[in-house]
Amino acid sequence: MATTPRPGPLSGVRVVELAGIGPGPFAAMLLADLGADVVCVDRPGGSGLAVDPEFDVTNRNKRSVIVDLKAPDGPARVLDLAARADVLVEGYRPGVAERLGVGPEDCHARNPKLVYGRMTGWGQEGPLAPRAGHDIAYIALTGTLGMIGEPSRPPAVPANLLGDYAGGSLYLVVGVLAALHHARATGTGQVVDAAIVDGTAHLSAMIHGMLAAGGWQDRRGANLLDGGCPYYGTYETADGKYMAVGALERQFYEEFLSLLGIEEHAGARKDWTRWGELREAVAARFKSRTRDEWTTVFEGSDACVAPVLTLREAPRHPHLAARGTFTDHGGITQPAPAPRFSATPTQVRTGPARPGADTADVARDWDVPDLLKGLG
Repeated sequence: MATTPRPGPLSGVRVVELAGIGPGPFAAMLLADLGADVVCVDRPGGSGLAVDPEFDVTNRNKRSVIVDLKAPDGPARVLDLAARADVLVEGYRPGVAERLGVGPEDCHARNPKLVYGRMTGWGQEGPLAPRAGHDIAYIALTGTLGMIGEPSRPPAVPANLLGDYAGGSLYLVVGVLAALHHARATGTGQVVDAAIVDGTAHLSAMIHGMLAAGGWQDRRGANLLDGGCPYYGTYETADGKYMAVGALERQFYEEFLSLLGIEEHAGARKDWTRWGELREAVAARFKSRTRDEWTTVFEGSDACVAPVLTLREAPRHPHLAARGTFTDHGGITQPAPAPRFSATPTQVRTGPARPGADTADVARDWDVPDLLKGLG
């Protein structure tokens, strides 16, 4: 029986995901959002930090089978899937997949065209490669964590967005797609070593250029884009909420001052000696009205000012609502697939995959009948 056509530019691409936590599942979700047929190989009992499967949005648009890789026939089931896949994604510590019998050599022996994507924090080699870690430690070593926050306080923790997802998942997906292009052109697969430390360091390329040119100080809260500049930062409002300001260019800065009502500070834009008084003036004005009142003042302007919204508020913002940036599926409000495509539109097709729920369908669609062994 043929599988149902899937929307998205990756329709027809088959991906095996060896279940894990964090950046691996998010990367596989992105591939699934783009239309790939992603089969997540869940382990019996689930993973230690897993969200309730009913709400784990990173497993949307996927299908799930359960395979015990420590059982005698477990690795063979994964290799059967790998033989029929275009991509395999795993997030184990270096050497674990090899010990389980599903490493790159095992998989390429069955499928030379396979793109084997490896997601780790430290990478496949180097002194820290075998060590445990999480997002905060990875970004700490790259210098990026030390850039974020006020100069008189400890570095601010940007959830796990900067390391796990930006420096990890997104770089894994870019690498997998590039390697997939190469595999289709040459018939040869390869291993993609996506390390969070590498990707996060790469994200700071522009900053390193500015640092070398003398345009960036190697400390927090002293630069144009890190809160050191009084017209690029956040300010508290009368109701304890916040507004974000990014009025960098002269014309935007002047409009910002005009709407804020402090035009007398126009000359402080490039005069660092006056930044302290400018910051105080901006802060005092913002404290005089509520966030919603200031939102109305700046609405429709080019002053580059926006309200700082919460996670629950964001989907209701008129612009994001008009674009459909968020969507509701199965009672869960969640970000819609991104980016957007004119010829191959994407969508949330299914809710979070329930572990093992799709074993029979995958066994049929991928022609791997042995997946059904052990099912009741």
